[in-house]
Amino acid sequence: MSWGDMARSRMPRTQALEVLRSCDVYGITDRWLSRSHDTVADVRAMMAAGIRVVQYRDKPRPNETEQTERERWKTALELRRITAEANALLIVDDDAALAVAVDADGVHVGQDNLPVGAVRHVVGDRIVGVSTHAPEQGLAAMADGADYAGVGPLFATHTKANVCAPVGLEYLDWVVAHLTIPFVAIGGVKEHNVAEVAAHGARCVCLVSDVVGAEDIPAKVAAIREQLAAGQR
Repeated sequence: MSWGDMARSRMPRTQALEVLRSCDVYGITDRWLSRSHDTVADVRAMMAAGIRVVQYRDKPRPNETEQTERERWKTALELRRITAEANALLIVDDDAALAVAVDADGVHVGQDNLPVGAVRHVVGDRIVGVSTHAPEQGLAAMADGADYAGVGPLFATHTKANVCAPVGLEYLDWVVAHLTIPFVAIGGVKEHNVAEVAAHGARCVCLVSDVVGAEDIPAKVAAIREQLAAGQR
């Protein structure tokens, strides 16, 4: 993708928000948990599965070689090309500068990262998502102008280091009743408990290891969607 093409790759904000609101399965990359250990191949498979929102996340693992900034930029640039061709959103985890550098559609930050206002100063009108683990954080995300919230971890998860304790379905129940921005249920969500999560009001879920660790990603996503529909009935 040339620099000129890249400048035209990002969706208009209004359209991006529509895609976000209609999202049912939110994809996140993880080359360590991936069966292929190939982030680009995994995202191609996510696009084939009809996933419309993908977060590029490359958390370092103990005793593993972390990618350089340039390597992460090259990977993100290729993901930008793939997602743009599929009319899907690319969200970058934590790194606002990288999101701008590859003209991603947004950035996702945690509670220890820059606050939403500071992130917005860097990324402009791009989508900003925030991980939340408690009602006060959910309310703050909404008040600060976040476009969506991550809600979890609902169950125990080991997809990244230093993850907080599970918040349980009680927090999800609170979010459904109180937040007016879109949210993604995440953390320990698997195919076997998706229906339960959906029954508590989640309309968008993220299953990191279940998806990237699947032998057939499109088939896994189809199974997840079946469980979502079962839980929503």
